[in-house]
Amino acid sequence: MNFKIGLVAVFAVIALIFLAQNIDVVTMKFLLWELSMSRAVLLFFSLFTGFMIGWFLNSYLSYRKDKQEIKKLNEKFNIKR
Repeated sequence: MNFKIGLVAVFAVIALIFLAQNIDVVTMKFLLWELSMSRAVLLFFSLFTGFMIGWFLNSYLSYRKDKQEIKKLNEKFNIKR
């Protein structure tokens, strides 16, 4: 069996065990909102939101760094736009 397929299968089994153990419904309150959902779903959305914020922040900072490097190179070679 391919190593990647085996690794995906192991992670899928771990995810299923996690879901089975965290099916309790929890209530989340924020200001005037109240939402009830499975604890596993809440954890998944929290992790996903944090991942997306980190991804976009990293992309934005990389874009700014590249823009600054291009500006320095243009100044170095006296290129005017």
